[in-house]
Amino acid sequence: MNQSLYQNHHNNNISNGPSAERPKEGLGQLIGQDLSELIKKLGEPERIDESLYGYQWYIYNLDYSRYVQVGVENNRVVTVYAIGENNEVTPFLLGQPVEEIFNSYNIDTNIEIEFNGNSYRFELSDTDLNLRPLIPLGDIFVQLYIDNFTGTLSSIRFLNNEALIKQHPYELVYRGELIEPTNPNETLWRSIEEGAEKEIFDITNVLRVRHDLNPVLWDDETAKVAYGHSKDMSDSDDFSHISKQFGDLSDRLKAAKVTYLSAGENIAANYSDGPAVVEGWLNSKTHRESLLSEEFTHLGVGVYQKYYTQNFIRIDEE
Repeated sequence: MNQSLYQNHHNNNISNGPSAERPKEGLGQLIGQDLSELIKKLGEPERIDESLYGYQWYIYNLDYSRYVQVGVENNRVVTVYAIGENNEVTPFLLGQPVEEIFNSYNIDTNIEIEFNGNSYRFELSDTDLNLRPLIPLGDIFVQLYIDNFTGTLSSIRFLNNEALIKQHPYELVYRGELIEPTNPNETLWRSIEEGAEKEIFDITNVLRVRHDLNPVLWDDETAKVAYGHSKDMSDSDDFSHISKQFGDLSDRLKAAKVTYLSAGENIAANYSDGPAVVEGWLNSKTHRESLLSEEFTHLGVGVYQKYYTQNFIRIDEE
């Protein structure tokens, strides 16, 4: 969706109607509920990942068409990320044309929150408004991830006030105290990184299946190469596909004795978490081509703090 499409709808100054209330059904209603209610509704998760923001991700990945991550803190649901196209995300619909959304909601550039005696104002850029607008739904928020290439809703994230403020995914102006995540120690950092690696792998396959492609398989040795590159970018403060010390992707795969027919790489930095980075790649032409290439058979993901690397390879399995 181009910038003018947003502006045309925004300038209509459509007011939020009853549909802007907090969801009474679907995954959005989980926000604020007890962990026992989550288990009752979705069952036990396939795994539990650590996050940088104080909550744990309960991962439901058995069925890619219903893939969902539920953030739980102090036995309460504080955020939900859903990308599986068969998830119920009332009042929205995954795959919904973005024009329908912009025709129904007045999406503001400034979102103001009062929380615990502090004032916060998120200021969304034109890019934010077109690719990941934020909408209040009663006392919670929903972040919409738009697939700019198809003009449809790719995925959705419901959050409570505190989860949104901790993550602050947009430009933020505040009065009072800024709520920030606790600095993880080295052990917790590695747990967070490993969780993000698995989530990026899962979400990549959700998108591949959605686009009628075979899912890729995890490759441990390639993942080690990817992790090494993320750490190297952080250590050298050099965001690049070519490392001054270790060379390009082919050099790094060769040094690790990875056998492959073809390879591709996606890198990113400073995204809030795994779901955000994959949606970022999806809206970049060259990164999207790697994500959705039928050529690749295997994937290794490496995350070091807020540096992210995907290394795709093709292995001849005949």
